[in-house]
Amino acid sequence: MQSAAEVEVELEAPAAKSVSRLRDIARLIRKNRGAMVGGSIVLAFILISIVVTIANLLKIQITPFNPIQPSVGPNSGLPTAACLFGAGNCYFFGTDNLGRDVFSRVIAAVPNDAEVSFAVIAFALAVGGIIGAFAAFRGGLLDEALMRLTDVFFALPALILAMAIAVALGAGLTNMMIALMVIWWPPYARLARGETLKVSHQNFIEASRLSGLGTVKVIFKHVIPNISLTLLVYATLDIGTVILTYSGLSFLGLSVRPPAPDLGYMVSQYRDYMLTAFWLPFFPGLIIALKVIGFSVFGDGLRDALEAG
Repeated sequence: MQSAAEVEVELEAPAAKSVSRLRDIARLIRKNRGAMVGGSIVLAFILISIVVTIANLLKIQITPFNPIQPSVGPNSGLPTAACLFGAGNCYFFGTDNLGRDVFSRVIAAVPNDAEVSFAVIAFALAVGGIIGAFAAFRGGLLDEALMRLTDVFFALPALILAMAIAVALGAGLTNMMIALMVIWWPPYARLARGETLKVSHQNFIEASRLSGLGTVKVIFKHVIPNISLTLLVYATLDIGTVILTYSGLSFLGLSVRPPAPDLGYMVSQYRDYMLTAFWLPFFPGLIIALKVIGFSVFGDGLRDALEAG
């Protein structure tokens, strides 16, 4: 049987290794061009979302024009940067069919899918991670029951279920978050279960048990910290999928209520102008694509760094 000192060393080792590994991963990310490019895109959108959200809370307008005010420019006007040359107003993304500034509407809409995607991913990480960790660590009937529960959600068409929930709850960001949260946690539970099975028989877990820690403390203090990096990498790659799903539901009119701007709904609103004023759906669609690409590239770089580390 191990002595108290040996048990203490076993328990401290994983924490020290985790800190060292995080430093190594950060160093590898800095050397990964894809991760840096993707990270820069992600950081830019996060900063814009934070600034716009704070400005809204303080009731400060930071966009060039009021995003819901019509007739600030010509109807379906071309993109222009005339103000930079002292020759009039700037409509960087043009104006829509009601004369609203598309650039202002895009900036105002940027925080929407950021709020939804981060909330959904945080919920999926927390709920799925805890369910999967407990199922694998305890095993037996609990494992069987929790995994059958996830099977039920996997058997249902996720997007159809989310649409049904969103329609039942009504349009709005909060209702959209709830609809996506309901369907998004099962893959995280499966992933957490598999990762927990890998670490549950390692020496530091056995040492924690010998030290007298209960199941809950072992899971939260030792198991979850040791599977969190894998879950976070998956979550980073998954944020782009949440954004696409949210944008698709928003395209159907299930997000914010007009005239409030939202990227997915703007693409839907302006799709009839594809031939006559292509810039109207193009710029909101471009921002959605950049967000998805940014998170995907950053997630790939983070995964590469994790594997190399």
